[in-house]
Amino acid sequence: QVQLVESGGGLVQAGDSLRLSCEASGRTFDSYNYATGWFRQVPGQEREFVAAISWSGANTYYADSVKGRFTISRDNGKNTVYLQMNSLKPEDTATYYCARPRSTYYHGSNDPKDFGSWGQGTQVTVSS
Repeated sequence: QVQLVESGGGLVQAGDSLRLSCEASGRTFDSYNYATGWFRQVPGQEREFVAAISWSGANTYYADSVKGRFTISRDNGKNTVYLQMNSLKPEDTATYYCARPRSTYYHGSNDPKDFGSWGQGTQVTVSS
């Protein structure tokens, strides 16, 4: 089984940038051909899709709320997916999770139910 571990969260001011990392460990060879997604969640609210990237990196998907500000990328040699977050806003404050879809046949779903492996999350707090 693959374990996903997020890092890079923190407390920043509005307009600042952060880069989150999601590193896969364990049976990483089982990750071949799987996309990876980022979600975020605020207490009391549903988990929200942020971005996703195909295994090759050729296809990326973004929520409208982060388009133009966030960039997802991956380095398969390091088993790591990144989320570069620029021009952060207070409304970006949340716990950020990376996740792997249940199937290799991922085509941009933003439904958390289509993702089966999750990290423990990293907190991002943006002050105004």
